[in-house]
Amino acid sequence: MKRLLSIIIAIMMFLISAITNATGDVTRDGKIDSRDIALIQKHIIYSVSLDNIQMKAADYNGDGCINSRDIARMQLKLLDLVSEPESSPTEPSTFSIHFIDVGQADAALVECDGHYMLIDGGNCGDSSLIFSVLKNEKVPVLDILIASHAHEDHVGGLSGALNYTTAKLTLCPVKSYDSDVFNDFSKYADKNGGGITVPKAGAEYMLGSAKLTILGLNLADDTNNTSIVLKITYGNTSFLFTGDAEREAEQALLDNGVDLSATVLKVGHHGADTSTTYPFLREIMPEYAVISVGEGNSYDHPTEATLSKLEDANVKLYRTDMQGNIYCTSDGHKVSFTVEKNKDADVYSKITPTLKPTAAPTPETTSPASNARDYVLNNSTKKFHYPSCSSAAKIKEENKGYFEGTRQELIDRGYSPCGICKP
Repeated sequence: MKRLLSIIIAIMMFLISAITNATGDVTRDGKIDSRDIALIQKHIIYSVSLDNIQMKAADYNGDGCINSRDIARMQLKLLDLVSEPESSPTEPSTFSIHFIDVGQADAALVECDGHYMLIDGGNCGDSSLIFSVLKNEKVPVLDILIASHAHEDHVGGLSGALNYTTAKLTLCPVKSYDSDVFNDFSKYADKNGGGITVPKAGAEYMLGSAKLTILGLNLADDTNNTSIVLKITYGNTSFLFTGDAEREAEQALLDNGVDLSATVLKVGHHGADTSTTYPFLREIMPEYAVISVGEGNSYDHPTEATLSKLEDANVKLYRTDMQGNIYCTSDGHKVSFTVEKNKDADVYSKITPTLKPTAAPTPETTSPASNARDYVLNNSTKKFHYPSCSSAAKIKEENKGYFEGTRQELIDRGYSPCGICKP
């Protein structure tokens, strides 16, 4: 094994030497320096076990040993560095992503050259927030609207987007799903989004001078694993969104041999330990990562395991639970981030520093699943209704919101029950 390790390192150093005067500028900062070499080495020697000298990062197929297939994959990865770089965007050009703080949910607004794309819309209760974000950004129309998958924390607030404006194209991995929330989204997609389109893997769409590529969808049976996995490429920078795809879907993408490399990773499934496996993360090799997650959530997201992987990979991490809204811009060569708050937060800590102590849970909140249900909100009058209430149907769309949870949670938020349906 030691001899094999020496051979692999020798191959790596030979290839590094061969490409140093070509396109060894991995960081693409206009020069080749020690950081470029370190990044190449890091991809090969991710971690070495001193007990058995087994390079975990080199074991691409996960069979517990390093064989010819693994070595071939490593050689191809290095040779990829010799490929021609992407062309720079045409001047003048702009590109930005607003990772919207929607708590334990996902939503991101992408802009390129005055064209807009919304990826997910948070929970039903975020419908008004999504409406406000689009209004504040003065979005005239959404070129593309994407529901990564059918779960409520991704499609719930998209009705707010389609209340504010229209979408030229609405993408989703399924056209039907057994939930009132999805049916509501589907209704608005038919009305203002051109109906739901299920894209094909490999499909490409333009957003200004940025290119959107669908890397995969419906990769396994579980709803999370139906997630649309997509990459946005802008100049020499790229951004990978994986929805709630879990290890089965990640492995399917690896098996399919798609190009997962990205500058920025939107971490899958809010940082759950069911996503972001070591083999998947090694293929991406992100410089930055963003986790959209709710402060003090009951799922223990992000998990210690996921945080540890990202920290080991030396990824610069941002989190909505600690830092609120997160803004990313790119000039086609490098990306920059700004945050709403807590710029210097210890993002790799498990305990959120701003988390406030809460009172002991009441009997109702100890088992929310048994009491949770859907409500329609009037954000103007601060009343909440059953969806079947006649008054709910009369609420103006700009004042309408949606909520899934308990009655007491709404009362604690300052809402009062409708006097007609008495929820």
